[in-house]
Amino acid sequence: MADLMKYDEAVKRFDPVLGLEVHVELGTKTKMFDAAPNQFGGDPNTFVTEVSLGLPGSLPVVNATAVEYAIRIGLALNCKIAEYCRFARKNYFYPDLTKAFQTSQYDEPIAYDGYLDVELDDGEVFRVPIERAHMEEDAGKNTHLGGDSGRIHGASASLVDYNRAGVPLVEIVTRPIEGAGERAPEIAAKYVETLRDIFRAIGVSEARMERGNVRADVNLSLRESPDSPLGTRTETKNVNSFRSIERAVRYEIRRHAAILAAGGTIQQETRHFHEEDGSTSAGRAKTDAEDYRYFPEPDLVPLEPSREWVEEIRASLPELPVERRRRLREEWGFTQMEMRDVVNANALDLIEGTVAEGVAPAAARKWWMGELSRAAKEQEIALTEVAVTPAQIAQLQDLVDSGKLNDKLARQVLEAVLAGEGDPAEIVAAKGMEIVSDDSELLAIIDEALARMPKVVEDIKAGKLKAAGAIVGQVMKATKGQADAGRVSALVIERVGS
Repeated sequence: MADLMKYDEAVKRFDPVLGLEVHVELGTKTKMFDAAPNQFGGDPNTFVTEVSLGLPGSLPVVNATAVEYAIRIGLALNCKIAEYCRFARKNYFYPDLTKAFQTSQYDEPIAYDGYLDVELDDGEVFRVPIERAHMEEDAGKNTHLGGDSGRIHGASASLVDYNRAGVPLVEIVTRPIEGAGERAPEIAAKYVETLRDIFRAIGVSEARMERGNVRADVNLSLRESPDSPLGTRTETKNVNSFRSIERAVRYEIRRHAAILAAGGTIQQETRHFHEEDGSTSAGRAKTDAEDYRYFPEPDLVPLEPSREWVEEIRASLPELPVERRRRLREEWGFTQMEMRDVVNANALDLIEGTVAEGVAPAAARKWWMGELSRAAKEQEIALTEVAVTPAQIAQLQDLVDSGKLNDKLARQVLEAVLAGEGDPAEIVAAKGMEIVSDDSELLAIIDEALARMPKVVEDIKAGKLKAAGAIVGQVMKATKGQADAGRVSALVIERVGS
């Protein structure tokens, strides 16, 4: 591992500047420029056509849905939508695209000049400036055999699967992100997380990072102060989890700082991120744009999205995730920390659905973040996969609110619901689980207990009211927990005092 400076010292001595390039695979039925299926997995080289493989004489056709999705992303990121834009050929030699070029957008992107407000866990909002969001196609997947690292260095053979070649992508490129300071790693991760949530909310991608639907290239440079010129940057490629993004930024800050403090210079290069220890290693010297020999794609006509179409798309956008969370947090009276925990548990939709069924927000949160989260953990499943619905939780809470169940009985009923025994009301009726609310029935049990425990009667008469707990315990045992302990306690004291 490279020499590293302590993080606190590094951010005290240097000013970090971020740049993030996020790729999202669009969830269209077909690829960007041909009719091959846009699907994950499958046997290698089965989701392909002549266009996917770049065979001679094949011609691309733009996927209209992909263009719409790109505009949706641009609008969600407060971008301007181009009235005229073109595709370009990005030339490079690598086997993951048989054409030896990638069809992308260069100087004329579909969306540009935007921003995204990122809300951090403590409620602080940090604005990330966005330079552009452009359309392009994904490359195929290379598998390198015979080496220790899984990379081409040291491999004895390579296999290429072109199923992913041609999948529609939008790449979102930030401007230099300044002013992040010591929170740079957190801001980078939260920015990508916010993008992921937006992609899902506006319906353009499943945005599953474990499948590579969302990938981030993390650029970082250091300078002596915010007034100094930008430093030389490195680009850590294809980081695909929020935790890894945070770790990559933190590592590069420490590595850059150690080099600069020792009088060295930063090599402009790509870097590989290593999950096992959070380190990065050198890839290749960073290629400048002119080395790709961009030129307009002659086989595709320019795009000219009408303003009417753009406004129709804008009108169809749903409430964005950050705005929704902020609104719900205020409506429900949750703290910033409580809402963060709800979001992290993927419980927001479940709680909102339960509240819509008439349950108080605090009660809905108690069920989903308490008993049901524990059940999900025990079953090793996601909270959304737990076998109970918001409507069933609402019915259960209504039984509690109406005094028919106490908390202990409600938990037992919930266990039965999770076991597939029916709705809460059905379970209560079938098992006779309602609280014993008939005072005459309770008094009969109380009198029996008092007769067996004369010392308790003396203590209560002497003002030792806590002694009533022994009688309450006897009554709860006799009723199998189906009594209101508070009501029983009041009846005991009333009985002894009368």
